[in-house]
Amino acid sequence: MLDFRPATITFGRYTQYYSLRQKVKNKYIDLIEQTFDFPQPEFSVSNHELRFHDIPLMDLVKQYGSPLKVTYLPKITENILRAKEYFGTAIRKSGYKGKYYYCYCTKSSHYSFVLREALKNDIHIETSSAFDINIVESLAKKGLISKTNHILCNGFKMPDYIRNIANLINAGFSNTVPIFDNIEEPDSLAPLLQKPCDVGIRIASEEEPKFTFYTSRLGIGYQDIVPFYKEKLKDNPKFRLKMLHFFINTGISDSAYYWNELAKSVRVYCELKKVCPELNSLNIGGGFPTKNTLGFAYDYQYMVDEIIHQIKTMCNAEGVPEPDIFTEFGSFTVSESGAHIFSIKAQKRQNDRERWDMIDSSFMTNLPDSWAINSKFILLPINNWDKEYERVLLGGLTCDSDDFYNAEQHVNAIFLPKTSKESPLYIGFFHTGAYQDSIGGVGGLQHCLIPNPKHVIINKTQDGSFTSELFMEEQKPEDVLRILGY
Repeated sequence: MLDFRPATITFGRYTQYYSLRQKVKNKYIDLIEQTFDFPQPEFSVSNHELRFHDIPLMDLVKQYGSPLKVTYLPKITENILRAKEYFGTAIRKSGYKGKYYYCYCTKSSHYSFVLREALKNDIHIETSSAFDINIVESLAKKGLISKTNHILCNGFKMPDYIRNIANLINAGFSNTVPIFDNIEEPDSLAPLLQKPCDVGIRIASEEEPKFTFYTSRLGIGYQDIVPFYKEKLKDNPKFRLKMLHFFINTGISDSAYYWNELAKSVRVYCELKKVCPELNSLNIGGGFPTKNTLGFAYDYQYMVDEIIHQIKTMCNAEGVPEPDIFTEFGSFTVSESGAHIFSIKAQKRQNDRERWDMIDSSFMTNLPDSWAINSKFILLPINNWDKEYERVLLGGLTCDSDDFYNAEQHVNAIFLPKTSKESPLYIGFFHTGAYQDSIGGVGGLQHCLIPNPKHVIINKTQDGSFTSELFMEEQKPEDVLRILGY
């Protein structure tokens, strides 16, 4: 029979006691440290409370309450500079002859503070609708953007979008580049132009086999690019074809599908360049992934090195000068700057296995991608890292059965510190800065009339301290009733 009493071991004059029982590590901090390499550059724990880029999040909760949306502006600049360094390094290593231009995809987040921060870094922008052009004009009036910045105009262009693009070009924004999405757009734009302009063509890429359709609805088919140029652009004095654009819906990934689509697009570029000497730019779109789990791993530099190498190799083989490279990073620019903070208001035990932690807002309205396309975000508690953890489900406040969050990216479960009345639990969803507000309809009607939360902007001063600014108050009843006509 095994004896589990403490064993006594004597070493000379010292006596030490060892228990054969191992201490069970069941605190939340133990779970994270055993599962991931932690702390990480943007996450750390101090006094059992989470810090995001060294920001003490519980201090924000105490000042502003919850639910709360947070934007950390310095992360936007950090990611822009990262991407520029990746491409700069790849160009230097390979001896690539073309230049690199970083464009921000405005549809990821149209907020003025996002554009102000991004434009500090000598970048350009990509638009997708008529109102985007009004934003460009507003930025120009404030001196935040100049008439020499590249404005790449993507998307299917309705008459108001075409008209706004023409107005921008006629006003002297010389690097405004309408990128034709269909064969009718040149006929609509040309009569409105008072001067010639540079233009681009978007390639309709083929989709992955998992899609229910073969070809993207956006752009013009591979086989139609050269005929379209010859028929609509070559002899039109209003247009100079400068750019070929393509975008892979699933992003920039080290997969046979991505490399095949890149190769096809470069081949089209080389074919087009031979009949259009003015062509000098290849726009490879966006698609850099963002960190959505603590276990995230992606070799950005390798991917950029390989992209530049393949473009250079194919162009050299065809005897075509290497093009300037444009990217349109949206989520990569702004996603990792955002966070949503909620409090756990109660726990509902529905049966012997399921515990529902109820948040003080809604997933459907705050994080619509979490239910619409099953996106996952980094989920961590803000406090109580020294408490025991348990498996839970997370429920939102709406009456909709889809208003829940039940799985982390790395495991089909959620583990959080146990809740108690004595120490209420706050949780954060991180890297939520792209698309969620515009898809959720910030400032408008939300499902079950759940109000938009407060929105706080965090910046960092030169001495390393943080400043916070309340950008938007929580939505009030009168705001909603006004929309509804009451």
